[in-house]
Amino acid sequence: MLIQIAQFILGLSILIVLHEFGHYLPAKWFDVRVSKFYLFFDYKFSLLKKQIGETEWGIGWIPLGGYVKIEGMVDESMDTENLSDEPEEWEFRAKPAWQRLIILTGGVIMNFITAYFIYVFLLMSYGKDYLPNDSLIYGIWTNETGKDMGLADGDKILRIGDFVPESYSETAMEILLSEGEDIVVDRNGEEVRVPITTAALADIVANKSLMGIIRPRMPYVVGGFTEESVGQAAGMQAGDSLIALNGQMLVFFDEYVNAIPDLAGEEIELAYYREGKADTLSLTVPEDGKIGVYNTGEVFKYYEIKNKPYTFAQALGGGFDEVANKLSGYIRQFKLIFNFETKAYKEVGGFLMILQQYDSSWNWRGFWEFTAFLSIMLGFLNILPIPALDGGHVVFTLVEMVTGKKPSIKVLEYAQMIGFFLLLALLIFANGQDILRTFFGG
Repeated sequence: MLIQIAQFILGLSILIVLHEFGHYLPAKWFDVRVSKFYLFFDYKFSLLKKQIGETEWGIGWIPLGGYVKIEGMVDESMDTENLSDEPEEWEFRAKPAWQRLIILTGGVIMNFITAYFIYVFLLMSYGKDYLPNDSLIYGIWTNETGKDMGLADGDKILRIGDFVPESYSETAMEILLSEGEDIVVDRNGEEVRVPITTAALADIVANKSLMGIIRPRMPYVVGGFTEESVGQAAGMQAGDSLIALNGQMLVFFDEYVNAIPDLAGEEIELAYYREGKADTLSLTVPEDGKIGVYNTGEVFKYYEIKNKPYTFAQALGGGFDEVANKLSGYIRQFKLIFNFETKAYKEVGGFLMILQQYDSSWNWRGFWEFTAFLSIMLGFLNILPIPALDGGHVVFTLVEMVTGKKPSIKVLEYAQMIGFFLLLALLIFANGQDILRTFFGG
C-alpha cells in the first residue's frame, strides 16, 4: 500500500505540475501576469513557497489538484476584488478571446502531449507485449455471467461487432463497451453470434465479472493448494497435469471446475502425468465441492506472448495510436456510466480506486503506463463543459467569440460557484463509493 501511495502521489504530482505549466507558458507568452503557481491547494497556508519575480511558487497542503493564479481571471480562488475596474494590459481579461482560449486549453493540451511522449518512450524502450487472440487454439474459458450471455467454454472469439481483436487483452473491455453488438465466435467450426444486451452488461457490472468472461482455456496443471486441500492430502503435487476424471478424459481446468462440484461427497479417481509418467489417485470430494487445488495460471507456458518492437520513427506514430485508442476507450466507458440501466455508475471510484491501479511493487514500466492513461483521463475530464473546469471557461469564451459579448463578472462568479459545488458533490460521491466498497462491501 505504501508503494502504491508513493506512485500515486508521484504520478499525480507530475501530471498536475505539467497541466498547470500548460496554462502558465501561454499566459507568459501573451504577457499575462501569473501571481501564483501551486502544486496542491494552499488554503490559509502553504507547506513551501518562494517568490521568483512576479510569481509565487509553492506546494499547498490540500492534495486535491493544483492551480495557477492568472491575474484578471475568475478562477477557483474566487478573487474578484479588482475585476470591476478597467482591465490592465497585463490581465487575462484584457487579452483577445483567441489568446484567452489558448491559455485556457493549454493544460488539457499538455495532458495529451504528456501522455503521447510517455507512450513514445514506452514503445521505444519495451515494445508492446501481447497475447495474439488467434493463438488461443483451445478457445476461451468463461464464467457463469458469460454463459448466461450465450458464450461457451472452448469458443474462439472472431470479432466483436466490426472489431477484430489482435490481442486477447482487448476482448473483455471491448465486450463491455459494445452494447447492442454481437460477439461472433467459432464454436466447433460453426460461426455463432452472442448478443451483447443491456441486461448482460448490467449482470457483468453487478457481479464484477468482466475479467472472468474471457479467459484463455488452459490444461489443468497443479500450481498450488489451499490450507486444507484434499487433493494435496491424497498425494497430488505441484506440476501434476490432470488428464482424466473417473476414467473420462478431461484436459482443461474449466472441465474439472464444472464436473467436480456435482460429485460432492463421492469418491473420485483422477489420472495425471507426473514427470512424463501416468498415474492415478483417489480422493473424496468435500461437501462444498472443492478439492483445494489451484491451476498454475501461467498463460505463457501454453501460449506465446509476443513482443512488437518499435523503432524511433514507429514509436512516434505508435504514440498517437495509443493516445487515440485510450481516449476513445475512456469516452466509451464514460458513456457506459451514464447508461443507468447498466448501473455502471456504482463502479465509479475516487482516489483509492486510482491508487489501486498502480502496482503493489515498484515497477517503472507499469508506473509510466498508468500515469500516461491517467494524463489522458485528466485531460478529458478537464475539458468537459462544467463551470470551474477548463471546459467551462472555454464555453464562455467560445460564446463570446460567436456573439461578440463578454459575460459579466457576476455571471462568471456564479458559474464558478455552481461548478465548484458540483465538482465537490462528484468528489464526495466517487470517494464515498470507495469507502462503501472498502468497509461495507458495497
